[in-house]
Amino acid sequence: MKVTLTVNGVQQALDVDTRSSLLDTIREKLALTGSKKGCDQGQCGACTVLLDGRRVVSCLQLTVAVDGREVTTIEGIAEGEELHPVQQAFIDLDGYQCGYCTPGQICSAVAVLKEYADGWPSAATDGESPLALDMTEIRERMSGNLCRCGAYGGIVAAVLRAGVA
Repeated sequence: MKVTLTVNGVQQALDVDTRSSLLDTIREKLALTGSKKGCDQGQCGACTVLLDGRRVVSCLQLTVAVDGREVTTIEGIAEGEELHPVQQAFIDLDGYQCGYCTPGQICSAVAVLKEYADGWPSAATDGESPLALDMTEIRERMSGNLCRCGAYGGIVAAVLRAGVA
């Protein structure tokens, strides 16, 4: 089936199998290998990308279902040579160890900060106090992204720094 996607700002016309996941299309058809295949079941978050600005696990998203939409992968997060504040914070605060989950963590963090800025509550939001970006809130919002190395301290600190920057 023919689909058209805008990936990292570039329109792509692709011929894909109707069973192909967005992750496989990104990696195999577009050679953008930053997004990782971790569990291939939507449980680890290593494949997280932004779809129309919202985070999705791309291993569970069929490419044919996103025809005409905008996808941002880790390769499209920076503005040219200038790193996104989340990327810079991950470097500055050691928000990674082996790095396998880092692309998904960063894409998710970018979306988390947008959700927070837009006033979206999370399960950690008590509903009575003003929405506050703190470590508890970040941990809850990032809970769909797993890190086998356990670099959570650096990840949470990086998201917090990028959120207040």
